[in-house]
Amino acid sequence: MDNVRGIFLIIFAMAGFAIEDMFVKMLSAPMPTGQILIGLGLGSSLIFAALVKLNRERLFAPAAWGRLPLIRACTEAVAAAAFAGALALVDISTVAAVFQAMPLVITMGAALFLGEQVGWRRWTAILLGFIGVLLIIRPGMDGFEPNSLIILIAVFAVAARDLITRRIDSAVSSYVISFQGFSSLVVAGLVMLIFTEKPLGALGVSEAQMFAGAILFGAAGYWGIVTAMRVGEASVVAPYRYTRLLFSLVIGVFVFHERPDWPTLAGAALIIGTGLYTFLRERQLARPIEPAHPDFPAD
Repeated sequence: MDNVRGIFLIIFAMAGFAIEDMFVKMLSAPMPTGQILIGLGLGSSLIFAALVKLNRERLFAPAAWGRLPLIRACTEAVAAAAFAGALALVDISTVAAVFQAMPLVITMGAALFLGEQVGWRRWTAILLGFIGVLLIIRPGMDGFEPNSLIILIAVFAVAARDLITRRIDSAVSSYVISFQGFSSLVVAGLVMLIFTEKPLGALGVSEAQMFAGAILFGAAGYWGIVTAMRVGEASVVAPYRYTRLLFSLVIGVFVFHERPDWPTLAGAALIIGTGLYTFLRERQLARPIEPAHPDFPAD
């Protein structure tokens, strides 16, 4: 029963993240990406600062502000900037499809940088997953969208973030780490505004509602995935993270009137298939993959 609850919670979380992405993409029309990051960073960091206070934890505990947590925050900022930039320029369904390669990148990074053993089967799955990415992006072919390469920056930045997270002292509160991550969005947003020519957008009622929706659905997604991983087995519930792609495809078609073509759908299917194989292989080896959190940007 706990695993069933965990599955429902993680599906709920993925729906929340997809709706969050929808609001971010909507905001990208009237506003520069930097302004969006500042708004999301301020709102979300306040939520997690409140959670730290409610849990009677120390927001500025020395252990939480060492080298690794701060490096993690930097990767968070890069991931957020790249992900938001991609949403502004590329179809949401394409962004979501390419982003599904992130668990494969984490497995590759764990092998290359953390010394974890990855056999030929999972290396083959990683290679096939990247072929799926190429099917979606199609470099050098008709339909190639150069801006889609921005998504890969977000994928590698999130993978680096999650690999670093594994090395952070478990005594450091996840709420404090999340506060740091979302605070880094404010810094990233300010830097991006320096280099953008797009003028600041007016914050009317509609924009305020979209900001509120993005922040609340993102926070709900965070709560859902954290709770899911606590009540269910990681190797059972983690594969259901791929439902985010389904929600994003539905939003892309019905909200943004996108029409994903067959190479995109085939590439997404290949990425998901190889990712699921990797999860199952990890389960066989009794080393469940730690969940990666590809919300905007962290969950």
